[in-house]
Amino acid sequence: MKIVDEFKEFAMRGNVVDLAIGVIMGAAFAPIVATLVDNIIMPPIGYVLAGIDFSKLAVEIPTPTNPVLIKYGIFLNAVIKFLITAFAIFLLVKAINHMKKPKAAEAPPSPPQSEIYLKEIRDLLASRK
Repeated sequence: MKIVDEFKEFAMRGNVVDLAIGVIMGAAFAPIVATLVDNIIMPPIGYVLAGIDFSKLAVEIPTPTNPVLIKYGIFLNAVIKFLITAFAIFLLVKAINHMKKPKAAEAPPSPPQSEIYLKEIRDLLASRK
């Protein structure tokens, strides 16, 4: 039973749970970014670049049987998806860190006027000696 207890303690530690949530959210976020890049971002870029469809960009290497295609356009799409995902995660982490940032300590309230007078009297009495 000792191993089960140790595993339970490990699994319930905050970092492991946070990591699991991050992986699940990342997996759910990936199709959204893929759709954004493939259907919204890349078509206008392709239009501006004389109607180029990035997903069809490839270099053909001739072989005796079937030509081999190096599909670098799909790689470009993947790089853009990665950059958008990384930027979105950066913004998310920045927002979370901003929320976690401790509030600036407020200046302590000024002492009541009676305390100020008492300190002045004390200082006057101390200077007479």
